[in-house]
Amino acid sequence: MIPAVSTHKTDLPAATGRNSVRIIAGEWRGRRVNFPDVAGLRPTPDRVRETLFNWLQDHIAGARCLDLFAGSGALGLEALSRGAGEVVFVESAQAAARALQEQLVRFGGQRKARVMEQGAGRFLRSAPTAFDIVFMDPPFGQNALAEYVPLLDAGGWLNPRALVYMENEKKAGVPPVPLHWEVLKSKSAGEVGYHLLRANA
Repeated sequence: MIPAVSTHKTDLPAATGRNSVRIIAGEWRGRRVNFPDVAGLRPTPDRVRETLFNWLQDHIAGARCLDLFAGSGALGLEALSRGAGEVVFVESAQAAARALQEQLVRFGGQRKARVMEQGAGRFLRSAPTAFDIVFMDPPFGQNALAEYVPLLDAGGWLNPRALVYMENEKKAGVPPVPLHWEVLKSKSAGEVGYHLLRANA
């Protein structure tokens, strides 16, 4: 496994405005997650995250999670705040990855997390370790889910009956997935479609 990025001082934006989101519940409830301006970085809105973690409330405690297109890290940080056992954050943009590493240090969550400063494709072609929950929220307009879902499914990254959360453009509907995956939940908010699936063995 490629080592995580080291702690690095990053000039984070102020804790208000469009470059921050809040943790909704758990140990870090109400704390702000700050992130830099990076092309394609689009944090999951508060109300969508709230719905998602309502779906996951019986599964998150102690879970091993992968935040594959981490961006701001809002999904993985929310999972840690609510008791996830471990989160691996994968983010290709250097500024976002290092800001996320600093955020983890500030929250005191670095012992349960690793930040991998690399692209999703490179990560999924490395030696796999299995996860219980995977968050996939890639930049829109790149057909990324069609590319990376097969790699995730075939590469040994999922524990039996793992849960996979995906976001895409609302107009695209539920993304194509392997036949043994089951759609558990599917909703939309504004232009965002969001879906929870289970990868049945």
